[in-house]
Formats: sequence, structure tokens, C-alpha cells
Amino acid sequence: QVQLVESGGGSVQAGGSLKLSCLASGYPVSRIHMAWFRQVAGKEREGVASTDPVGLKSYRESVKYRFTISRDNAKNTLYLQMNSLKPEDTAMYYCAADSIWRGLSPRYKNWGQGTQVTVSS
Repeated sequence: QVQLVESGGGSVQAGGSLKLSCLASGYPVSRIHMAWFRQVAGKEREGVASTDPVGLKSYRESVKYRFTISRDNAKNTLYLQMNSLKPEDTAMYYCAADSIWRGLSPRYKNWGQGTQVTVSS
């Protein structure tokens, strides 16, 4: 079982940047598949970015070239660097992990509690 704790959310103006962190415990991030998701109240959770143990990454089309997913194995932490933020990026952001590849599907077994990102126009 992997425990995940997100941080780094907040309120920014459109065009600003935020960097989310997801501290993992119970298993090394270097050996698991991880992803960031987001959810707006009343809507389905959607995949934002994912990465696998060999470093392959995938992104939701709407965040490509603005968001970057990365991991620091020494700190056992997953990151999401978000640049050029837009009001439509406003959501609760969740970190997810699993032992098998899930890509941007919300079928991951392990989830954090989420961190809120609010982008104002």
C-alpha cells in the first residue's frame, strides 16, 4: 500500500504558475506508475499527466506544453509543474499510484487526499 500526500495548491491569477508535490511513503516512486488527476465538483475525475518507472510520460491534450510531470526518487516525491495557468484549470488535484500501468485512466488503486488549485481571471 502506498500512502500519498499532496501539497502546493493555492490561488493564482491566470498566466501564473504553481508546482504541486506528492510525497509517497510505503514504496519507492521509482518503481511505480504515478499520475495526476483533477476534479471539479459535479464532474468526473480526469487524468492530467502520468509517468511510468522508465520515465515515459503522457499528458492530457489541454495541458500539453504547459504542465510537466516529474519525480524525484531521492525525495520519493512526484511533482506537477503548472505554467500559464487558465481559469479552466481550477480543480481539486489528486496524486495517484499503482503497480501496473494505468495511464490517464482513473483506475489507480492508491490516491491522495487532494490539493485545491484556483485560477482567477
